[in-house]
Amino acid sequence: MVFAPSFKAVEKINAQLGWIGNLKADGRPILGLDAKELAKIVLESCQDCLVIPAHCWTPWFSIFGSRSGFDSLEECFEEYSKFIFAGETGLSADPPMFWRVPEGRKMALISNSDSHSPQKIGREANAFATELSYGAIAQAIKEKDPQKFLFTIEFFPQEGKYHYDGHRNCGISLAPFEAKKYNNLCPVCGKPLTIGVLHRVEELADKPEGFQPPDAIPFKSLVPLKEIIADAVGRGTETLEVEKEYKKLIESFGSEFKVLLEADLSELETVVRPQIAQGIVRVREGKVEVTPGYDGVYGKVKIFQKEEKKDLSSQKTLF
Repeated sequence: MVFAPSFKAVEKINAQLGWIGNLKADGRPILGLDAKELAKIVLESCQDCLVIPAHCWTPWFSIFGSRSGFDSLEECFEEYSKFIFAGETGLSADPPMFWRVPEGRKMALISNSDSHSPQKIGREANAFATELSYGAIAQAIKEKDPQKFLFTIEFFPQEGKYHYDGHRNCGISLAPFEAKKYNNLCPVCGKPLTIGVLHRVEELADKPEGFQPPDAIPFKSLVPLKEIIADAVGRGTETLEVEKEYKKLIESFGSEFKVLLEADLSELETVVRPQIAQGIVRVREGKVEVTPGYDGVYGKVKIFQKEEKKDLSSQKTLF
């Protein structure tokens, strides 16, 4: 990702990248240049730009992905590594996974959602307490200032589609220790497995699971509101029933973030059924069961067991 403080800076960058490839051919053009060369072009165009590796651990070719060829920022960016102040966690990783790895502790960790699916904007996000300006936000990231960079909002990493090792065509999903038993080959077809994020973290980690550095920016793990409602009522996320409950919550509390992060159980139960209110609070408290994603297949979050849904649905709301 490239962050720029002005359209003038963007025009300079695009002019140089346009000599390398066709920027107009695709919304996400593929350019044949090293990450180091991209950093050089960007930073020489404007020293206030930020270059941030996206979804750092995802196969195939993210900075720490299983096929990238890099184990460190220095290997990838060489002399420009000192200008890489942050990395993006991505859907299949969260801050605790980064904290186990030396390179992950060097950077501020940011979390972003893509914009090509409007309903998913904000499913991962960053919370700042700064003035609303490029300079203030960039400074908060560079300095990892917990007074200004408050927290990130993350997927449960198991829900990401490259958390475990696996082979989608054969329906094989394996934890790293299981994949190693098979020499990282699919036990069905014998072809190489797609090595997931957790496996790569284990390879590069020098700290145990649960380690947290003293300067760590906090994070919150959430599930999009429609997915919580869908699990609670046993319907698909795009059904009319889920849409109706979703709109009731947004109209009552103003935003999805307010519902997911702040509204307490008693407030929620005045608006929606008890099982939906309970689901929102459970996700906030991390009380979920996730089947890990693998090789391009998203993981599945389960908030309730079937019997629990029956018990909760028999209760009545106040209104």
